[in-house]
Amino acid sequence: MVKAEARADTAGAATLRRNLARSMVAQARALAVRSPIEKIRRALQAVQSFSISLGMNGVDFGVALQPGRADSKDLEIDLPELVEDVCSALDGTALALFLDEMQDVDAEMMGALLYTQHEAGQRGWPFYIIGAGLPPLPGILAEIRSYAERLFDYREIGKLTDPNDARALVDPVTTRKAWFTGESLQILREAAGGYPYFLQEYGRAVWETAPGPEITATDAHLAVALGRERLDSGFFASRWSRATPAERRLLVAMADDGEGPSTTGDVAQRLGLKTTSLGPARAALIHKGLIYAPEHGLMAYTVPGMAGYVERHREDVA
Repeated sequence: MVKAEARADTAGAATLRRNLARSMVAQARALAVRSPIEKIRRALQAVQSFSISLGMNGVDFGVALQPGRADSKDLEIDLPELVEDVCSALDGTALALFLDEMQDVDAEMMGALLYTQHEAGQRGWPFYIIGAGLPPLPGILAEIRSYAERLFDYREIGKLTDPNDARALVDPVTTRKAWFTGESLQILREAAGGYPYFLQEYGRAVWETAPGPEITATDAHLAVALGRERLDSGFFASRWSRATPAERRLLVAMADDGEGPSTTGDVAQRLGLKTTSLGPARAALIHKGLIYAPEHGLMAYTVPGMAGYVERHREDVA
């Protein structure tokens, strides 16, 4: 199993490559404890060459490098060769790449990953990419490789519904012999709106603020205030700070529709612009992962609760 997380900042591409190389090296060390049969030797050579090509020096498995294998510094050549050699040495197991924030993978790496996954399917390599990302991800994949839509089984992770959202709050405190009143539980559920991360944040806040063991409505209100402050200063602020003043004005205009989606026509009208004039700001916000287009002519925030944050920070728009 190989794990990595993409980042949208300027250093993200280099960081992803280093993390991928380190993770592959860690997995290769597990292979190295086995008998050095020829398949494992080739896998170690490939990992060593690939890691060096990505700038990770000091990798040595005690095998001679194999020139011309996973060392071209062209990801679309090296990554499939690496995966082929590693998969051949797995002996009945599989190689899985777990990739978080996949929408932020740079185009070169994404193209190589998609091509490698396609080759794996065609040639029977036990290699699988398990990615997680924001709503624009399927469109991004399709833009880079037209066959991407056939490579993956897409699963949408949305709101938790009753009673699962309640269980996310109740079950952890029950193990600690604490309990919610009916009113306090409802306050937290309504604030979280069923979104898993918000349930986690408000649950953490109420555990910190409630003297317990009974968690009251007063405790819940304090937790919502604390949780929202944390979300505003971290989860939402990190996104808001990536938008330019012009892009923020577009985000504010969208907030009039709540969680949306908003039509491009309505947003343009609120800004006093022609619909075509929204193009540059809209494209930039999509590229930054702040909004996406659920359908033609529509725009929506990529994360829940963004409309409320924007409403609370209208004064930040120049």
